[in-house]
Amino acid sequence: MIEDNAIKAPKSPFAMRENEIKVFDGKDGYSSIDRVVERIDKGIITELHFKIVEIINTFGFITSRQIYQILKINGDEELKSQDKLNKKLEDLIKTKVITRYYFESSEGKGIYRIYCLDKNGKYLLQSRDIKTEWQITDNTKPVYMIKKRLAGNQAIIAYMQKVGAYRGYVVNCNLFAKRQNTKFSASGGQVVLVKNDIKVDLIFEVVRL
Repeated sequence: MIEDNAIKAPKSPFAMRENEIKVFDGKDGYSSIDRVVERIDKGIITELHFKIVEIINTFGFITSRQIYQILKINGDEELKSQDKLNKKLEDLIKTKVITRYYFESSEGKGIYRIYCLDKNGKYLLQSRDIKTEWQITDNTKPVYMIKKRLAGNQAIIAYMQKVGAYRGYVVNCNLFAKRQNTKFSASGGQVVLVKNDIKVDLIFEVVRL
């Protein structure tokens, strides 16, 4: 996989483009949870697939490159290449555990795919008592909201890779404005840093131009 610092692009892949739309690139039709269970029993869907689904659940929307980066940061030795990850993702799409989109604009088709949960993914997570707030309408979010999430993901990954004081992250960071009595979320998320026993929480907002 090409490292981030070797990628030279005049414009961020997560920047907004004129007349940009989200295009469905998943599986049409119906796939029952029974089929998923059968594939688990046969060893086709493995623990690595579950790790991938958990990452997608945590971030909501995420690219395959970002999934691969997080798995490698977490020390996963089973996955040897981006291509092998893509095959695992395809397994999950075929059984409607996850689904996939891409962006298209007047500049052409986007170069990356975006992954999010599908209905059978929620059932799998619940079977393991893993908290998920996903609902089918989440997948109708517009392009600008999804790109904010993708850019926030990349910021979190940069801290994971490059900052020695990094200790953790919160994707959906909820804040409360006392005077306005209003609850809101920072679109970028929260990163936790610890150095010399001093903890610092960095909360950031993503602005897409």
